[in-house]
Amino acid sequence: MDSAATEISHEFSPFFRVHKDGTIERSRQPEFAPPSDDPQLPVRSKDILINPQTGLSARLYLPTTLLQISPTTQKKLPLLIYVHGGGFCLGSASSPKFHQFVTSLAAAANIAAVSVDYRLAPEHPLPIAYDDAWEVFNWVLSHGSGSGPDLWLNDHVDFSSVFLGGESAGANIVNNVAIRAGSSGVKILGLVLVHPFFGGKEVDKMYKFMCPSSSGFDNDPRLNPLVDPGLPGMGCERVLFCIAEKDWLRERGWGYYEALGKSGWVGDREIMESEGEGHGFHLFDPDCEKARVLVERVASFLNRV
Repeated sequence: MDSAATEISHEFSPFFRVHKDGTIERSRQPEFAPPSDDPQLPVRSKDILINPQTGLSARLYLPTTLLQISPTTQKKLPLLIYVHGGGFCLGSASSPKFHQFVTSLAAAANIAAVSVDYRLAPEHPLPIAYDDAWEVFNWVLSHGSGSGPDLWLNDHVDFSSVFLGGESAGANIVNNVAIRAGSSGVKILGLVLVHPFFGGKEVDKMYKFMCPSSSGFDNDPRLNPLVDPGLPGMGCERVLFCIAEKDWLRERGWGYYEALGKSGWVGDREIMESEGEGHGFHLFDPDCEKARVLVERVASFLNRV
């Protein structure tokens, strides 16, 4: 065997390692949960290809009861555009834990949802994931006139009640989309940041490997939104932070929450902390009481008028 194929040039445990010949070896194999078209389940889902050239796709969710009522007589629903976590390099919209979480939110809040299946680093270096999320965001909003390419969005979504949400790396990405939206004059109703990743010295090297243009965790506005000149005009009215007490990202999340109130951004912010829990606990133990509390809090935030 070629020694270059086995020798490691970069080790980023527990995410991936890079061999000297350029081969990427991920620590976890992809998992797949199919979309559900079962009319007996509370939420239906389907996959849709958005950009055939890049392969960018998304998974759409809709409460089953809505598909059983004529669009002309039903009340349209709020929409959550969700971005999954995984360190920018793992997971997908079809990963079982992310699929289950978005399904649970759609059911608990009685909302529609679009889960972004962005391209993963390092094969697709950042900021590709950010640009993919921005592309899906604009594709979704193109349905606001009722004449977009997807009937679920045309017929069932209230485009005055659009939210962005994500967890970990996904929270980082949607925060960037919200700032970018404001700079483009686009407004949404709210932003949900679950266990948000905003960098730190522990992962600075890995992030720079995935994003060669990054200036580091203090100076890169994607990692430190406080240095982003667009932050005061972030395009949402309210933000919910969901923090976990034993999450190593906790301090950066709290720091951003506190600084956001002093940044010049005009909006409402709120925060909840799950005591005794670690990063992503709601994904690994979705039936535990604190995971249910988290889902209920997010659902309440999405339903507030």
